[in-house]
Amino acid sequence: MEDRDTGAGAPEVGASSASPGPAGPGTGKWQQRRPTEPRSADGQASDANHHQKGKPKKRRKRRRGRKVFARDGVRPAVNGAPAPGPGAAPAPAGIASPPIAVARPEPGARRPPMPELPVFAALDLGTNNCRLLVAVPARHGQFRVIDAFSRIVRLGEGLTANGKLGQPAMDRAVEALKVCGEKLRNRKIRKARLIATEACRSAANGIEFLERVEREAGLKLEIIDRQTEARLAVSGCGSLVERDTQGVVLFDIGGGSSEIALIDLTGRRSPRLANHIVSWTSLPVGVVSLAERFGGRTVTREIFGAMVDDVAARLAAFDGRDRLSHLKASPNFHLLGTSGTVTTLAGVHLDLERYDRRRVDGLWMDRDSVDRMVEKLVGWDFQQRVANPCIGADRADLVLAGCAILEAIRAVWPSERLRVADRGLREGILSELMADDGVWRNDGRGRT
Repeated sequence: MEDRDTGAGAPEVGASSASPGPAGPGTGKWQQRRPTEPRSADGQASDANHHQKGKPKKRRKRRRGRKVFARDGVRPAVNGAPAPGPGAAPAPAGIASPPIAVARPEPGARRPPMPELPVFAALDLGTNNCRLLVAVPARHGQFRVIDAFSRIVRLGEGLTANGKLGQPAMDRAVEALKVCGEKLRNRKIRKARLIATEACRSAANGIEFLERVEREAGLKLEIIDRQTEARLAVSGCGSLVERDTQGVVLFDIGGGSSEIALIDLTGRRSPRLANHIVSWTSLPVGVVSLAERFGGRTVTREIFGAMVDDVAARLAAFDGRDRLSHLKASPNFHLLGTSGTVTTLAGVHLDLERYDRRRVDGLWMDRDSVDRMVEKLVGWDFQQRVANPCIGADRADLVLAGCAILEAIRAVWPSERLRVADRGLREGILSELMADDGVWRNDGRGRT
């Protein structure tokens, strides 16, 4: 099952097919085969001039659409200067001879190679999705995606009931990771970070599964803790927090867990948004685990209310939930959601015929709009949810669980505005890798 997400999480997005990157590991430049000289039957290079006597035969050349004639052994001057004769050293292989009486290089001549930008990669294996981004630095603080992959694998399917990753789920994930492995091996990667989150964190056989991934897909993944996951989600959304913002509650509703970070920006602002986290929590509940416990296909209003209450009880135990109480009434306080739940709500709100990340990422929704969209989805049956192009069959049994988590969050931190982010952990990884590598230090244009 391919995910709708294109992985284009950066402000600048490019297609992998247009990337001038290397064709394989260890290849820094494109290779060009040198032209082969015609040879005679004895294997020696032939020279037509050696077989003709008397008056040299005219050789016909084409230059810029007109006929030019030159006699063998005689070369015309270039820009008024006599050109080297037959005894002069030949031009280097692969470089065209200068055009006659024109200073510009001949069409087809090789141009000097452009300096290569360093390539970075981020992979996130979650409870529901396997996602990869490959990018190069662009303008200061930004990057351009040159390759991406996203597939719904439902690695956490059955985990709530069994405490272990199931065999079909692991098989699906390994197949997706094999694709990611090929993409990474076909590029010259400077730095990469490959992470696994809640499903592998909580499963009894999580470590065993990652050993299988290393054997079969050639990828070594690290299981990150919940605090790191919350920080990366914040780092990935930095450009969506405007300068006049005073406070933000950022939440990432995942498949097996939901990360929430409280961000206070009333002091001097650091270039890294994660430096302003004053409190955070990770709830061990996500759309997959909640839907498995309460049901995802048939969700009555009573079942939906029970899901909201379950999440609310978990939030009540969060000691740091009041750290932004002094800002909740400010017009410069808002919620920032990064997950399939909020992007789905945004797509339904915009009545999109097909999900369009460019219209969703960064979208502002007011309180009434969010209320209407949640109410609409709760009123739809399973088939109606499947029929919506922004939900589809892959999310139809999960989206209401996500809405329940969202409603519990909104009850604790009521806000007039919600900003939607179609970005998250991978973008956070790339931002941190590039910042730590210093690629934006020199000229602010992403060049080292």
